[in-house]
Amino acid sequence: MEILGKDVGIVVVDHGSRRAEANAMLEEVVALFRAHTGYANVEAAHMELAEPTLAQAFDRCVARGAQRVIIHPYFLAPGRHSMKDIPELAAAAAAAHPGVGYMVTAPLGLDVRLAEVMRLRVEAALADSGGRVDSD
Repeated sequence: MEILGKDVGIVVVDHGSRRAEANAMLEEVVALFRAHTGYANVEAAHMELAEPTLAQAFDRCVARGAQRVIIHPYFLAPGRHSMKDIPELAAAAAAAHPGVGYMVTAPLGLDVRLAEVMRLRVEAALADSGGRVDSD
């Protein structure tokens, strides 16, 4: 697979958690994204509570040659974190790298492919339960 955007770094940033397994899942998301897209310079970051921080991930992208860094909030809906906090953290990270451009994408949002994932989760739950639904 061709390596895309050799001068582009991508930071996928979630909220961050005190639970190591939750933070590790973002690393798996990033690995999946790398494998599926061909973008090689992709870093995971946590907005708070865990490392790497957005600034650390931004630094790593630049160290590998990124001239532009795209920050993707790994959130479902627009809210304070994706619309205010993450853009502020991105601006602070970029300030340490004059001449390197950056932008923040929209969060995941509405997409028919998310509905498909939801359908698959519902079907898996039904299969695991033998079709039985618990009640009070």
